[in-house]
Amino acid sequence: EPFDGELIQGNNVIIGYYAQHQASELTGDLSVFDLIDSAATGDMRTKVRSLLGAFLFSGDSVYKKVKVLSGGEKSRLALAKILLEPVNLLILDEPTNHLDMAAKEVLKNALIDFSGALIVVSHDRDFLEGLTQKTYEFKNNKISEYLGDINYYLEKKNLESLKELEKKNVIKQASSSEIPSKNQSDRERKKEFQREENKLNKAIANCESEIANLENRISEIDKLFADSEFFSNQEKYLKTKQEYDKLRNDLDEKMNQWDTLVQTLDNLKTEYSDII
Repeated sequence: EPFDGELIQGNNVIIGYYAQHQASELTGDLSVFDLIDSAATGDMRTKVRSLLGAFLFSGDSVYKKVKVLSGGEKSRLALAKILLEPVNLLILDEPTNHLDMAAKEVLKNALIDFSGALIVVSHDRDFLEGLTQKTYEFKNNKISEYLGDINYYLEKKNLESLKELEKKNVIKQASSSEIPSKNQSDRERKKEFQREENKLNKAIANCESEIANLENRISEIDKLFADSEFFSNQEKYLKTKQEYDKLRNDLDEKMNQWDTLVQTLDNLKTEYSDII
């Protein structure tokens, strides 16, 4: 993207970039295994299953089509794919979005073992603890460097948490000495934005909860299908298969709904970018 200033990249630097909503771009009829296998090169091709297992894809889940994966599963898959690439500088933008605690821990351990350099944008304090060695603050058109991790940064700012920092920023913005009429207009727009943002965040959270429930039930049925004795009761099998097909269709619809909600939230933030 266009920028001001000068960017100097070392001759041997190979960059791997994970965008905030990169996971939602994973689509298609490839299976989880095929996608990772096609990205692997050299010796890594013999470690595809191990890598997938590390990112919580095991058993029949490695044969799931990418297009039916949940948001969390797609995030894990996109991150696993990046770690296969021959890069020595990783740039990650909010990589823990849509990841549960177990997946966050897997990713954090993988990044700790990563031998290259890492730049990570995150508001997740637990994830950042012990992961980074420097912290940069972007504020008031200035960049400040702190030679320590997130805890060192908070200590220097006399803060208990990142939420406390956000609260202070809101209070400071509210007390800024701008023209009163513009202040009032901005406040009204900000309230409007917050109302719409809260509604969308709530809808996204509900959607993700429903997706998780659907995935859990699908996983339960997958285990039943893995048992050869289950097929001996034809009536029970047909009834379960009917439920399974409906669950798959419902999951596809929920995934499409989730993608639409996330895109709507992105558009909303773009529209109100001047006041948030």
